[in-house]
Amino acid sequence: MPAYLWLRRMNLRTASYLFTAVVIAGNVVSGLLDDFGLLIVVRVVTSLAAGSITVIILTLSGKTSNPSRAFGIFVVFQLAMGALILAVFPSLFAGAGVAAIYWTLAGLAVLCLLVVNRIDGEVLRTSSPAATSAPSRVPIFKAAAGMAAVLLFYVALSGVWSFMAQISAGSGIDLSASSLILSLATVAGILSALTATALGDTPRRRIYLIAGYVGMALSIGLLFDSPALVRFAIAAVIFKFAWTFILPYLLSTLSDLSNGGHLMNTTNLMIGSGFSIGPIVSGALIQSGAGSFTGMLVFALTGVLASGAFVLVAQRRKVAPRI
Repeated sequence: MPAYLWLRRMNLRTASYLFTAVVIAGNVVSGLLDDFGLLIVVRVVTSLAAGSITVIILTLSGKTSNPSRAFGIFVVFQLAMGALILAVFPSLFAGAGVAAIYWTLAGLAVLCLLVVNRIDGEVLRTSSPAATSAPSRVPIFKAAAGMAAVLLFYVALSGVWSFMAQISAGSGIDLSASSLILSLATVAGILSALTATALGDTPRRRIYLIAGYVGMALSIGLLFDSPALVRFAIAAVIFKFAWTFILPYLLSTLSDLSNGGHLMNTTNLMIGSGFSIGPIVSGALIQSGAGSFTGMLVFALTGVLASGAFVLVAQRRKVAPRI
């Protein structure tokens, strides 16, 4: 939310140094605290700074000559870092306190400082007059449709993915087998994001989006009625593959609608909101259904289909090929 005030007023390189420093300090201080109330305050401040960095990354990615490829790289490295942390942290910190994790995160943030000087800090304040002229303005209904597409997309995917292990357990699938399947699904997600990165911006973006949404809807459909091992594995792999294949093209569609950074800032807000809403609603639906996942899956399937419809509405009529 604060980014609405500073995004077009601050030099983005200076802002990146500032927010990264706050993230470093926040993680260092977090490891020193033994009062839960103070820890919450420090984590909120640290999260605001981290979210601000994400806004900058999304905004700059949308300003590149090939936004789909830039967003693909963003997704690939998020997934790769998440997979690395899940693989390494449990064994690395098995005998250590939580402070060691915070200090490791601070160390990782220090490494980010090495590349901040590559940022064009004035990119939002030096746009050419042609870039902000009236003909390029986007109707409000397209921007609203784009925001709705992102929000519903993240509500649906977070609502399903948060309970994949429970769906597996409810189907009688062994925990070790379920863990292996979800690991393979994560690998599939990295491969699909790499595929989207390699393809980059393309006149076929609309087709790719439709294919991705169809795959995501199909995977949710496969999760109905307590799927057996093979059906669950297929559903999980397709779900993760489709999710991370859609995302770069969804974000680049929205970047086409924005000359400045505020729409991408709102996009980041929708992502965070969707991630928060999805598990809460899905959990409530599961609980109200006495442990049944049917209501949650119907809700998620509806969200995916609505998101797909909204993103098609949000797209410009023509997508120029980029190199």
